[in-house]
Amino acid sequence: MISQLVGKVAQVTGTWVVMNVNGFGMKVFCTPNTAAKLKAGQEATLHTALVLRQDSVTLFGFAEASERDCYEIVQTATGIGPKTALAVLSVFSPDELRTAISAADVKTITKVPGIGTKVAQRLIIELKDKLGTTSSAGMPITAGMSIWQEQVQAGLEGLGYSSRDAEAAVENVRELAAADPEPEIAELLRAALRSLAKK
Repeated sequence: MISQLVGKVAQVTGTWVVMNVNGFGMKVFCTPNTAAKLKAGQEATLHTALVLRQDSVTLFGFAEASERDCYEIVQTATGIGPKTALAVLSVFSPDELRTAISAADVKTITKVPGIGTKVAQRLIIELKDKLGTTSSAGMPITAGMSIWQEQVQAGLEGLGYSSRDAEAAVENVRELAAADPEPEIAELLRAALRSLAKK
């Protein structure tokens, strides 16, 4: 997984840039806001998400890690692909999206090109618990996500499972975790893997 690029900006357009990383020119799709912060010839750091498809390998880059993390969460919603998720982050900052989702503001969310009322309603339902709220310090707090959930989900995704499958497996072992005030992560991970094997 490529999660960060550090190198010299070789080319900038409104929707993608080319980063020269150790002699390799890497094309990275980004939001207009991120592209506007970059200048050809200057060193830069991009926080990236790698999207693997049968016919393509694509990098999406963001100026801030919080934007990249939000982008990945948005993609977990049903029917939302990489390009639509990028459009969402082109219109909203993570905090603005979090506010719109928390307020169930369908009208605001439909400002994103390609997202109508039904898709906006689906985003609100599916992302409300994942995006969480904002603390007084301005840092995101994931609602309902405990340490064991984060560790088990990260472990499953590290093994190659999709975010959606990992989340489902975490739900499958919730009762097991609730039975122990200090659950063993390794045990929960094994149980989660067994639940995925039954699919």
